Amino acid sequence: MVRILVVFGALALLILSATCSAATLEVVIRGLQDNKGDVHIALFNKADHFPYQEGVFKEEKVRIGNNRAELRFEAIAPGDYAIAVYHDANANHEFDQIIFGIPLESFGFSNNAGVFFGPPSFDDARFPVTGPLTAIEIDLRK
Repeated sequence: MVRILVVFGALALLILSATCSAATLEVVIRGLQDNKGDVHIALFNKADHFPYQEGVFKEEKVRIGNNRAELRFEAIAPGDYAIAVYHDANANHEFDQIIFGIPLESFGFSNNAGVFFGPPSFDDARFPVTGPLTAIEIDLRK
């Protein structure tokens, strides 16, 4: 009987520790000019290929309401992350640009990291997720 209790206790601790180590990241996107289209949010957990598609850890598309978009990434491991986001105003699922990569649609990065002849580095956009809830806000620019 004691042996069964020990086994169940160990299993409960494993489940509890796995649950406690998972975090939720709440992201609020501000500065949308209208409610057309949707917002694409890409979460990165490594500097490799940031902020390009081949480096994406998780990606979501969300609807806009009251010129804002909100999203929760559930059950992610605590650590350092960065986000790249754009307003897909025409809903073509592409970040529209003209010659020399000049954006036609609003975009932003975590930490509201600035751009200077290209996207910011992972380090400039990096923020910690500690848990159980981390909330960030990103202001779009055009």
